Amino acid sequence: MAKRELTARYLFFIAGLFVNAFGISLIIKANLGSSPISSLPYTLSLKFPITLGQFTLLLNAVLIAGQIALLKKDFRKEQFLQIPIAILFSFFIDCSMALLSGFTPAGYASQILSLVTGCAILGLGVSMEVIANVVMLSGEAFVKAITLRTGKEFGITKIGFDTTLALLACAASLLLAGTIEGVREGTIIAALIVGLFARFFNRRLAFVNKMITFVPNKTPIQPYEDNRNHRRSGD
Repeated sequence: MAKRELTARYLFFIAGLFVNAFGISLIIKANLGSSPISSLPYTLSLKFPITLGQFTLLLNAVLIAGQIALLKKDFRKEQFLQIPIAILFSFFIDCSMALLSGFTPAGYASQILSLVTGCAILGLGVSMEVIANVVMLSGEAFVKAITLRTGKEFGITKIGFDTTLALLACAASLLLAGTIEGVREGTIIAALIVGLFARFFNRRLAFVNKMITFVPNKTPIQPYEDNRNHRRSGD
């Protein structure tokens, strides 16, 4: 891959990373539960003086360690790029939560609207990351590692992974607070519609992949070569 194309893809990926983080934050601000992947970090952040972004970073560290344990020698060096990506993603989440700190939707209808908007933004971010096609976030990479070891379908494994995180969030909340916090109807709605939004944006943003794909131009015939050939044909 050409350096110019690789740079464009990473810039697009980083933009998608921020969009992803903002979508997650807006879903949380709707106060109807978090997205499945963020349910455990969010639940823990409610009970400890550690930010959502910091808990997200800890979860990503565990998932990267899990990949290394599962894949062993098959864990490629370039997959360590997940570490700086996880740090940046966690930073973006805390920035997004700060940007939305004054936002509190009033009434259930406003909460639903905020939730769906957040899901759409999250779906856009996921689509941008897929189109960039440079590195996977730790959650998806961990699921992929499981599929490589078990041979199970990615989609089914992803559902199981998201469900496990949501159940762990419920268990942690019950243990720490005696009630379930951070997992509500919004968690289920997000699990159902974020993928639909991502597929929608995948189709709409297909042109971006063409824009950032670098195709080298063929070397043009030099003018002096044209003249020389022309003279030879005249002889």
